[in-house]
Amino acid sequence: MAARWLCSLFRKPFDGGKRTMDHGSQQPHTQQMPGPFAGYAGPQGPYPGQHPALSRLDEVQREIATLGPQVCSYSGLQSDREYKRLERELTRLLLEVDKVETEGRPELQQARKRAAGEVEGLLRYLEGNATHPSRLAIEELTQEVQNLLNEGVVGPFRQGQAQDAFEISEELVEAVQDVAMRLAQVKTGGSVPLRKARYKALTRVCAVQELLEGRVRTQTLALPLSDDTHEAVQRINQVMAQVSGARCQEVALLMGLSGRDSCAHLARVLTELLVELDALDVSSDAAVRNYRKQVVEEINGLLKHLDLEGEGEDTRRYDLAQNDSIREIEAIRGRVSVLREEVLRHGAAGQGAELQGLLTRLDQVDTGKNPCIREARRRAVLEVQALTTFLDLWEALGRRNPGADEPPSHASVWHVLASLCNLQAQVLGFDGKRADKSYMVLEELLTKQLLALDAVDPQGDQGTKTARKQAVKHAQNILSYLDMMTDEWEY
Repeated sequence: MAARWLCSLFRKPFDGGKRTMDHGSQQPHTQQMPGPFAGYAGPQGPYPGQHPALSRLDEVQREIATLGPQVCSYSGLQSDREYKRLERELTRLLLEVDKVETEGRPELQQARKRAAGEVEGLLRYLEGNATHPSRLAIEELTQEVQNLLNEGVVGPFRQGQAQDAFEISEELVEAVQDVAMRLAQVKTGGSVPLRKARYKALTRVCAVQELLEGRVRTQTLALPLSDDTHEAVQRINQVMAQVSGARCQEVALLMGLSGRDSCAHLARVLTELLVELDALDVSSDAAVRNYRKQVVEEINGLLKHLDLEGEGEDTRRYDLAQNDSIREIEAIRGRVSVLREEVLRHGAAGQGAELQGLLTRLDQVDTGKNPCIREARRRAVLEVQALTTFLDLWEALGRRNPGADEPPSHASVWHVLASLCNLQAQVLGFDGKRADKSYMVLEELLTKQLLALDAVDPQGDQGTKTARKQAVKHAQNILSYLDMMTDEWEY
């Protein structure tokens, strides 16, 4: 409905109620006036050209055409300055439309009503996107990362601690990674503003994650050479210390935790450091050259993330329908779908080797800096793995030849695995939604298998313990796959 309304707003000119006025035959033919409105001069109209009311609505329509694209691409919140500006401009237009005198004429009333409806529609669209549950979820996840980084990185840096006086823990990196995963799974329903908001948040979180991972790898920025080694070493050491501080500054900038500096300013500072390092004469000492090279690489690693100010404004970045990597992923998923159909209809027939080849192709897909492509690839990998594990279990059950001395508990685990194999076949072929009764039945049956495994008593048998543990993991993976295939996620 919104898409049709926007199409009518930006692709069809506002005719000032002409469609209403043309239904009668008493209207004399009049010359069309320039602009989106038709000329008006009724039999009783004293105006030789366009009616003043239509002229004013014509001006309003031009302003609507200017504000419309800005509203339709706005991806912020109600508290943002740009939201308040757009809301203020639209409210002003609504008041201007309300002031237009119609003189009781139905055709003018119709024109004013339509103009008011278009402005009100833009206001609703603006508010609806800014307050959409998915937009609020994106903001909550962004604030979660901000809190993590403020406590673990930015806070200690602002309190005057040298960066080598505290460590960035792997737990912090994993927590940021978890938020990035949840951000990538936020549903946008194809809405451009929501997709932009998700993409902007993701690019920054993923950039910070990469900065933190680089810090964990080096943990402390090493100063491998003493000042006495070479006359240039002292200055390189000073630059390295500045780079340590710049890393914390960049984390604060990317996540909106710094109100004073800007990415452009930090980029200039880092570029100046590169120029200074390049001017140092270290040709006589290979060790010092390597040391300088290490510092240059650190600076370049920081610079590559400082171009995110306008990230997400370019439609090509977040509109992935024509992205080459997405096309490759979709082609692989299409082939997986064909193989899945073959397996479910005719059973295993050597599909395992081709599935391994598809995994290799997915591993080679270039995701760039786009976290949504990473998530698309991850989900495609899980589709391949689900079919692969089904084939493995199918073949294992076919090869099974239990001995007379097999413990009853071990046989019970295999009995559950046989049930899981049948259920997994149904899950692989499921093409419904979570609200469907068949989904609820599958979910309930899988949960019952988990309970059955929990009731198995290994009686100290290590083989049974291992088999039960693997069976539980397999059942949980089937449930996760069923959940993933019905979560209505989109790029």
